[in-house]
Amino acid sequence: MAAHLPAGRRRRPLLAAVPGLLALALAAPRPAPAQTSLGAPDAGNPFRSAEQQRPAGLVLLRQWQTMAGTYAIGVHDAKPAATDATARTIVVWFEAPDGVRLAVDTLRCSPKAPMRLSRQGRDLVIKELNPGGAVSEANRLDHQIWWAACFPEQAGKDPATLTAVARKLGYSGTLREQQQVVPANPR
Repeated sequence: MAAHLPAGRRRRPLLAAVPGLLALALAAPRPAPAQTSLGAPDAGNPFRSAEQQRPAGLVLLRQWQTMAGTYAIGVHDAKPAATDATARTIVVWFEAPDGVRLAVDTLRCSPKAPMRLSRQGRDLVIKELNPGGAVSEANRLDHQIWWAACFPEQAGKDPATLTAVARKLGYSGTLREQQQVVPANPR
């Protein structure tokens, strides 16, 4: 960049060009951190923490702690879908130290084609599941959500222990699991 300047001139840092700007910026009062309704640490704060906001009937599927705070994933409000007798909808609760996100997933409970439909940003994610089949860390959450929506009495149980239940309900445990991502309209 110095090659574009006339001979004998050097580029000066912006703060040196405006005397006192740095001092003014450091001396300016800073706004107080905004209080949110989630995770407010002050006991006198009228807002509730994310844990206190959990809806009645929330089934906690996972909860873990990091240095940033508590994270949790749960489900609630499973309902039959209006368009398909074998489908259900369920609200998925994603809790983080900085707030809560909600998603509504649709699950097909049919023994011939069990699946989970969810959104990832604007994309649609279709996961074909195999209830009663192998469960690993890669598919455990999908199976937990599927069991909670399709058979609420099994909600919160480890899906790896539900093989016999799946067989009694007509699931073979031999289906191929796969995932497809359908991109949103690229326009």
